[in-house]
Amino acid sequence: MLKNIVVFASGTGSNFKNIKHSIDNGDINGMIVLLISNNPNCGAVIFAKKYKIKYKIINDYRYKNIDEKNNQYKLVLDSYNTELILLAGFMKKIPMNVINGYKNKIINIHPSLLPKYGGSGYYGMKVHQSVIKHNEEETGVTIHFVTEKYDEGPVIMQRKIIVSNEDTPETLSKRVLKIEHHSYQLVVKAFCSNKITFNKNKVIINE
Repeated sequence: MLKNIVVFASGTGSNFKNIKHSIDNGDINGMIVLLISNNPNCGAVIFAKKYKIKYKIINDYRYKNIDEKNNQYKLVLDSYNTELILLAGFMKKIPMNVINGYKNKIINIHPSLLPKYGGSGYYGMKVHQSVIKHNEEETGVTIHFVTEKYDEGPVIMQRKIIVSNEDTPETLSKRVLKIEHHSYQLVVKAFCSNKITFNKNKVIINE
């Protein structure tokens, strides 16, 4: 059975696009049933329209009451029988009612080797700027389950690259993005094939 996947994205949605193409190629045993975004004009929404993927806009403009907005997330997710939630550059914090209702079913990808350069304020280019500023020898991506603690959920996979002396935040961003796409695809494939398990709070990807 294909797993029902809902993607959350606020920007260009490059990981969203990559996962969609991997599904179309038969690499992932799932299907994207919905995109949720806070930005109706973002690249991810444009992509969803092009490929006739249903989408839902949830933001402060449409839902001025925070409880109503948080309930809307949960109602929409439940209505699509969601089995996996993928965060793909979603710039809003996931509400607690969703985190509690979808424990170990929400996955995020972060462009650093957590716990370094994670948490509030660390996103996008700010992460790569910090890596360069602190003269880090390596960086990479971390894919993890989402919990109530920002960027502190159980790590599923980390991939590293070497930071060169010639790197700028912009060149580093492009290099990290390449391993983001491949790594996220591997993790989503494993989840949809029921190959991710826990052993004493440590995530195991079974062969």
